[in-house]
Formats: sequence, structure tokens, C-alpha cells
Amino acid sequence: MTSAQNALDDIVSYSRLLGERSDLVLHGGGNTSIKATVTDVFGDQIDVIYVKGSGWDLATIQAAGFVPLRSDRLARLLALDSISDSGMMNELRLASLDSTAPDASVEALLHSFLPATAVLHSHADAIVTLSNLIDGERRVRDLFGDRLVVVPYVMPGFDLAKAASELWAKESTPDSLGMVLLNHGLFTVGETASEAYDRHIALVTEAEQYAAAAVGGAGAVASADLVASSLETALTVTGLRSEVSAAAGIPMILRRSTGADVAAFVGRDDLASIATQGPLTPEHSIRTKRIPQLGRDVAGYTAAYSEYVAANSRGRALTPLSAEPRVILDRELGLLTAGRSANDAAIAADIYLHTISVISTATRISEYQALSAESIFDVEYWELEQAKLARESTPLPFRGEVAIVTGAASGIGRACAEALLAAGAAVIGLDRDPGVTTTFSGAAWLGLVVDVTDVEAMRAAVYEGIDRFGGVDMLVMAAGIFAASAPIAELDLDSWRKSMAVNADAAVALLQIAHPFLKLAPKHGRVVLIATKNAAAPGPGAAAYSASKTAAVQLARVAALEWAEDGIRVNMVHPDAVFDTALWTPELIAARAAKYGMSESEYKTRNLLHAEVTSARVASMVQLMCTDVFDCTTGAQVPVDGGSDRIV
Repeated sequence: MTSAQNALDDIVSYSRLLGERSDLVLHGGGNTSIKATVTDVFGDQIDVIYVKGSGWDLATIQAAGFVPLRSDRLARLLALDSISDSGMMNELRLASLDSTAPDASVEALLHSFLPATAVLHSHADAIVTLSNLIDGERRVRDLFGDRLVVVPYVMPGFDLAKAASELWAKESTPDSLGMVLLNHGLFTVGETASEAYDRHIALVTEAEQYAAAAVGGAGAVASADLVASSLETALTVTGLRSEVSAAAGIPMILRRSTGADVAAFVGRDDLASIATQGPLTPEHSIRTKRIPQLGRDVAGYTAAYSEYVAANSRGRALTPLSAEPRVILDRELGLLTAGRSANDAAIAADIYLHTISVISTATRISEYQALSAESIFDVEYWELEQAKLARESTPLPFRGEVAIVTGAASGIGRACAEALLAAGAAVIGLDRDPGVTTTFSGAAWLGLVVDVTDVEAMRAAVYEGIDRFGGVDMLVMAAGIFAASAPIAELDLDSWRKSMAVNADAAVALLQIAHPFLKLAPKHGRVVLIATKNAAAPGPGAAAYSASKTAAVQLARVAALEWAEDGIRVNMVHPDAVFDTALWTPELIAARAAKYGMSESEYKTRNLLHAEVTSARVASMVQLMCTDVFDCTTGAQVPVDGGSDRIV
């Protein structure tokens, strides 16, 4: 046994190396462990095994992500003849030396009986490719011989750990490097995490080389002619998203993936048979369901899913999961993946892109054969997997919905994007500032560099956003400019025209582009215009800004009249003196404060409530307007200005 701190440092380092390779580990998959000794509060030496905690991702795991479990208690647990999986998880909690640690991986017992300090487990594509062949077990045994104990498929949990431990005791030799769990993955062992990792990579490399040799030269591959982004394509994707959302009973994200591998796969003559075999490993079913939908018949898929549940429940009282497809394969659109959030849709896409790669390789070696529908069903409806999904799921108000925000790189636009992201929305942020691409990160953010006066560029950006997220539910028009102050007699007409182009013309164009997609929003479309106090109370020297923004307000009012029949709400926010935006430089604030004989602090709060109006406060109102609180409100003009005596 090694010291606890050295052991943790060792396993964290090599877990991250394992986790950063998507061909080994996908989205929380895989797990690792290391054995050590610790000293408890009484001064006693205790043998423990640090096992990856549920919910942690190997690529980013830290020491806090490992659970210290008493080795002797796990040995006694494994000696039982049987125990329910929920009972097993309770016993693992009781075996933990740290009450603040996460739940241990459900596969903790698989790590505990292996007689090595370190154990690494992955769902390596190369291993799964071989074990999912119709003659996979023979090929795995021929390739690895006595170096790996081969464990036939058993559903994860206590029964798998029991079966694997018995096979290990019977079949392992001093030269055994680990186990292959058929239709599941690879375990390797070592006296250090480094040794277990090196063995893992070497064995996976062998499997890759074996597959490459078995495939031989690449033959001609038929390929579907996938359609490019266009109005027609975007409407088709948005319509599919509406149907998927209706089947789910909640808004869903729908992500489109294209590319040579996808085109080749959806163009296969045998797509109907090969794509409906089942997933690479049963755990994927909770993200992708057992099989994809082929084509666009959502109603047909949901009916078939209900039949699948009825056929495999086997008398058990189960609450059926929602029947919508999570993966759609279409010969024109390519691969579409659905999720209750942008992250869920992205995970499903990653998993299925790997599935395409594995199936494509496997069918060139032999015949791909997934597990039975019954086996997949048991994992899909396994209480432990469903509990994992429930822990990941956060009921945010805009989960599954999509917003477009213009001017999203700074000021009010940025604050609106941030507020909508925080409320669970996926956000397409448009701005001419190149920094918009990295203003936020994560699967729910798509920042695109666009000048809003370039109508075709805006149109292309909306289509790209629909490819990424599936539709448009909310439109927040925050982009705007404030021309240099000048009296009308001295007004530069170019500045006037530019103000009109950005503040009014661009709004017309974006409303026209977005309208057909807002009509298809599962919870009805919403539009919010960031207007201005100047619409009601213009100031001298601000003719271009005041007139162009007032034109946008009138435009939004007409849209509210015209689009009510489509269920689309159009409302306006009138901010004033939002000093944390690019419109207000420190020099300008100082000059204005001096003009009024005020301090800068006094000038910033020169309203009835003596409140400082910030971008975040404006964004809070925008977010609220997009919720059901405003579901009976359209055409409203709401000031966010602290109260203006010129308007009140």
C-alpha cells in the first residue's frame, strides 16, 4: 500500500490522461482507482481504495473526486451471494471514510478485488469494436490470450462484480494485465497508475492495429448528398425540433452534425439494419436511446418506443421515459441529436459520432452485433442510471430553449446573454466584435462575428445557429450605436444614416429572418427590443439616436400587432443612463457630471429612486419578459431607468 497523498496525486494525473482521450472515455464514462493506507482519527492504519466518484469527469477530475472506501468492508460485501444494486450503493456509502465525498462509482467492487494497486477502466472504441462483432469473443481471446480475462456481458452492478471476481479467481495468471468486459470495456491493473496506464494504451493500440489489419485496404464508400444550410433546411430542422419537443412534452435542443463520416453512414444501403442493432455499450442508451430514428417520422418512432417498453417491462411496474428520439439519421440532413439542454444534445452527438466510427469499422471486419433489446432496456431503465441523470438535470426556466442576442459581446447585450444562459437557454450571440466567439464558453454558447447591417451575414448566422441548436425561441435585439452628439443644424448625414442602419434597418431585417422560426417555437416565440428612454424623452444633440431608436420602437409595436396571431410576444425595454456600457466613457461621465454641477456618483443616480441602472438590471427585466410571467403581455414598453421625472 502507498501513502494516501502520493496515491491520490498518482491516480489524478493518470486519470486525466485517460480522460482527455475521447476514443477511450466519453462524458463521465470510465473510472479509476488506487489502493493506499490512511491513518484514522484513532491512529489506526486502514487499507482503503480511492475510487472515482459518480458525476466526476476523468478529464478534469481532482482529488476531491475520489471516494476513500474501506477495503475490508468491500471484501465482505463482495462475499455476499446477492444484494440489490440500491443496497450495494448504500453499503458503498457506509464504507466511505469521508461523509462529504461523492457517491462511489457503481463499479467500485470491480476495482476492489483486483490484486493491484492501481486500476484503470475505459470504454475504448477499439476494444468495443472487437467485442461487438458477431465473433467478437473469439477475436478478443485470440488477440490477447491469457493477458486479459474475458468476462461475458453481465449488467453493471453487484452481479457483474461477482461474476468478474469469480472468473478472475479461476482464469487469471501472474501475467494477467486486466480484464475485457464484452460489450463494455477494458480494465488494466498496475502497481502504479503509470504502469496501469501504459498497459491500457498498449492494449488499446494492439486492438487498433488488429482492426486496421483486418479491414485491409479501404474500398469505395457511398455517401449521401447532405443539404447545405438554407431557409428550407433551417425550416425542416426547426419543424423536426417542434415535433421532438411535442413528443417530449418540453422544449428540446436539436443539434445537426454533418461531415464526411456522417454522410457516408447515412448513405449506406444497409442503414436500416445496421443502425438499428443497438448502442456500443448499454450505458449509451440513457443518452441516445437504444436505436435512432431513421428519417423524419417522429410519431412512428414514439409509437415504436412505447411498444419496446411494453415488450421489455416483463411485468415490472415501470414509469416509461418520454418516447422522443434522441438520435435522428436522415439522408439529407445527416445526424441530428436531441437533448433537454445544449450539453445533452452535444453529448448525444459525441456518443453517436463514435458509434458511427465503430460500426463503420466493425462492418468492414465482420458483422456488428449489439446486445439484445432486453439487455439494453435493463440498463436504460436501471434505477442507478436514471438517478445519475436526475442529479445532472436542473429545472431552469429556459432549459431546452434557444435565444438570439445581438450586441452580445459587451454592455446590455452581453448581460442579456449571460442572464439567459444562467436561466438554461442556449444562446446565439451576434456581434461585430471578434471577441464574441469567446465571450462565454460551453455547449450552450455560439458566438458569431456578424455586422448587423449585413443582412446576408445575419441570415447565414441564424441558419448556423439553427444547425447548432434546432430553432429560435427568443430574440433580444440589443445591438445599437449612439452617434456623436450634434444639433440638427450641424448633424452629419452619414452619422444619421449609420444610426438608422444599425438601430432601425437591422432590426427590420432580423425580425424578417427570425419570424418563421419564432412561429415554430415550442412555447411560442418572444421578442424583446432594447429601446431607450429617448423614445419618450429625447435630448438635444441626440437626433440620430433618438429618431432611429424611436423608429425601432414603432417597428416593434407593429410586430406586436401583426405577430400576436402567431403566438409571438413582442415587448420593449427602455433603459436610461446605463453607465457600464460602451456608450459611456469615463471622460463623458465626468463631463456630463460637471455640466450639471454634480459629482460622478450623484450624476449616475440622478433619477427618482436614486438608483444606479446597470446592464445586469436591464438584463433581469429582459429575462423576466421572456418567462411565463409575461405570457399575457405584448406590445409593452417598460422603463428601466430608476424613474425619470421627464416621463413619469
